[in-house]
Amino acid sequence: MAEALLSVRGLSRRFAAVDALNEVNFSVDAGEVHALIGPNGAGKTTFIHHVSGFLKPDSGSIHFAGQDVTALSMHQRVAAGMARSYQITNVFRGLSVLDNVALAVQGRSDAGSSFRFWKPVAAEQRLFEEAQQFIQQVGLEKQVSTFAGNLAHGDQRALELAMALATQPKMLLLDEPMAGAGPEESARMVELIEHLARHVTILLVEHDMAAVFRLADRVSVLVNGQLIFTGTPDEVRADPEVRRAYLGDGS
Repeated sequence: MAEALLSVRGLSRRFAAVDALNEVNFSVDAGEVHALIGPNGAGKTTFIHHVSGFLKPDSGSIHFAGQDVTALSMHQRVAAGMARSYQITNVFRGLSVLDNVALAVQGRSDAGSSFRFWKPVAAEQRLFEEAQQFIQQVGLEKQVSTFAGNLAHGDQRALELAMALATQPKMLLLDEPMAGAGPEESARMVELIEHLARHVTILLVEHDMAAVFRLADRVSVLVNGQLIFTGTPDEVRADPEVRRAYLGDGS
C-alpha cells in the first residue's frame, strides 16, 4: 500500500474577511498523480502556495517525506524534494534551454559549484551533461541552444518541467500546466506528464477536465476554501455534490 508522501492537516488561511482555506485535510500518496480541481477562486493556488512554502498558514500543518515542513522556506522545501511549476511560465528568457536547465542543476548541486557567478560554472562540463539528460526527458534535445524567450509556449512549459526535474524532486507540484496552451500543446503536455508520472509523484492543479480524468489516480475537489470530495476520477464524476458545485450539473 502506498504511503502518504504529502500530508496536510487542518490547513487554514484567512485574508481579511475571506476564508481562503478552511481546515483542509489532504494527502498525496507516493507514486500517484493526485489532481486538485475546483472553480475559479476556490483556493487552489493559495493551497499550492502553502504547500510550496510561498505562504504560511494561520493554522494547520504540512508534512512531506516524513518531515514537518510547515515552517520551512521555499528553497528548503525544494531541498527536501518539492519542485513547482507556475501558471505563468517561469524561465530565464535570455538564456538558452541548456543554460536554464544547467542553472537548475547547479542550484541543487552539492559538488561545490559556485552559484554566484555563471562564468566559472561554464567550465564544469558535468553540469551541462546532466542538464542534457533532463532536456531529453521533456523532448527539447533539438533546441538546447535556443533562447528560452524564442520557444513556443508549449516548449517553454516543457523547459520549466525540465528545470523542475533538475532539482531531482520526490514530488512535482504542477500549477495549471495546460494554461494558455492550444489543443496540440495540451496533448503533448498530457503525454509528457504521463511519462513523468512513471518516475515522480505529481500534485496537479488543472482546469482541463479531460486531462485531469486521463492523468489522475485520485482527484480532490476544493470549493470556497473547503475540500468537499476526494476519490477516483469515476467517483468524482458520479458525485452529485461535485457535479452541482463544479462540473456544471444543475439538477
